[in-house]
Amino acid sequence: MSPPVAPPAWSRWLVPPAALSVHLSIGQAYAWSVFKPPLESSLNLSGTQSALPFQLAIVMLGLSAAFGGTLVERNGPRWAMTVALVCFSSGFLISALGAETKQFWLIVLGYGFVGGIGLGIGYISPVSTLIKWFPDRPGMATGIAIMGFGGGALIASPWTAQMLKSFGSDNTGIAQSFLVLGLSYAVFMTLGVLLVRVPRTEDLKDATHTPSTTGVLSGVQVSANSAVRTPQFWCLWVVLCMNVTAGIGILEKAAPMITDFFADTSTPVTVSAAAGFVALLSAANMAGRIGWSSTSDLIGRKNIYRVYLGVGAVMYALIALFGDSSKPLFILCALVILSFYGGGFATVPAYLKDLFGTYQVGAIHGRLLTAWSLAGVLGPLIVNWIADHQKDAGKHGASLYDTSFLIMIGLLVIGFVANELVRPVDARHHIPAQREASDVERQQSESA
Repeated sequence: MSPPVAPPAWSRWLVPPAALSVHLSIGQAYAWSVFKPPLESSLNLSGTQSALPFQLAIVMLGLSAAFGGTLVERNGPRWAMTVALVCFSSGFLISALGAETKQFWLIVLGYGFVGGIGLGIGYISPVSTLIKWFPDRPGMATGIAIMGFGGGALIASPWTAQMLKSFGSDNTGIAQSFLVLGLSYAVFMTLGVLLVRVPRTEDLKDATHTPSTTGVLSGVQVSANSAVRTPQFWCLWVVLCMNVTAGIGILEKAAPMITDFFADTSTPVTVSAAAGFVALLSAANMAGRIGWSSTSDLIGRKNIYRVYLGVGAVMYALIALFGDSSKPLFILCALVILSFYGGGFATVPAYLKDLFGTYQVGAIHGRLLTAWSLAGVLGPLIVNWIADHQKDAGKHGASLYDTSFLIMIGLLVIGFVANELVRPVDARHHIPAQREASDVERQQSESA
């Protein structure tokens, strides 16, 4: 499938909606915690077990993004969005079969493995294209699209909760909910497939306001293979991994966590209120992706990551010390943490563009997302495993999570140090201008 080239007078502002249609759909992953309680009760699972589909989905997201990044660069965003549509929707259909037959391994396979591939390919599908369309505002452009991934749960969480209420929270009701989600997202993602376009050389010149006639990208340019050999790549890998681990630990267990935190108080949290909390976290995740990434265009990428990691550690400390005594404080700190979590995702493509250029930024971004794979296992594992063991030891309420939060603070400090170590890429890793020019010309002729 050749990348569709924009016709003359095509507005670059039509590309973000195409990206949003995909990211809002695959962002359903952040509403997984709504499925946890009914799965645990209907299939007799522990909290750690019910996290497996989500964890595997995040692992596959990172791995498929890493291995598929070069294919996305070569085949273009329409091919990538189509693959994402097929895999993501099929994952729900397989999960529906697993829920109906009470075969949990099918849910892990469908939602985790097959759907996770759709997550990874869909996540990176528009990034390189957006940066090429908006080289003057890369943080804002990627923030708009990646905002959709963070905001997907804002729609999916209450929608899922309502379906489980209408269909029932038994295995049949879960299966019907999976089925509706799979078919609905297939229709919605099709809009992005039909709408997306890649820029022509003339569009690139108009967007950058440069008089280049060769199509050669300006500034430092580093290939994906060279980028992974630089210390800058691995410093950013650690930064992303630590920031994601800290955020995803709350997000994956959000609904049961807030219920546990205030179960012993005079104002316990209901099931519907817990789903509302998940939606609030999604809104913060979404707002952080556009708000903080746009701010990074003004104050710089390193400075904004100092905020994510440093202030994030303070927020975790406040929850650990005072969260169970004040519901507004707990919610506020969690919202700030999730805004930093989302902002970190939306800012990292622009950070990569600053360090390595736009030459193969999509492929570099895909490789970096392996950090998300590890974080997708670490965050939920830390929170769920410790909570399960604390519960077995007879503890309850906020004490189920104190140790987890202290670990998250330590991880954020590690990420802060790694960010401080980022420096400009050494010139020996830059690609020759002649090679870049020939590659750009070849890619554009193939897509013509």
